[in-house]
Amino acid sequence: MKEFDEKEAIKVMRGVLSEESSRLYDDDELLNVIDIIWDWYDDQGLLDIDTEADDEDVNTEALIKHVGKMLAKDTDSPIRREDVEPLVSAELRYEQSLDEF
Repeated sequence: MKEFDEKEAIKVMRGVLSEESSRLYDDDELLNVIDIIWDWYDDQGLLDIDTEADDEDVNTEALIKHVGKMLAKDTDSPIRREDVEPLVSAELRYEQSLDEF
């Protein structure tokens, strides 16, 4: 299995954005989305060593809602509401691609 690479994850996330949106967000903003996702995993117990979590364990709808909520609380975040779902979905696809190696 290939290791998670933040730069690769950001590249995949940028790939689902329009050029306009991509210009609005610097890498730190996209890293913030990744951090929110992984914090949610931790809160859900999906990062526990004894947990054999797989894709079915991730409630994608709840995760997208959570990321949107956390970004809405961050008044400095430029990430638009309509970009949350594609960004989260892209990050999840990137994670899934790691299992293919």
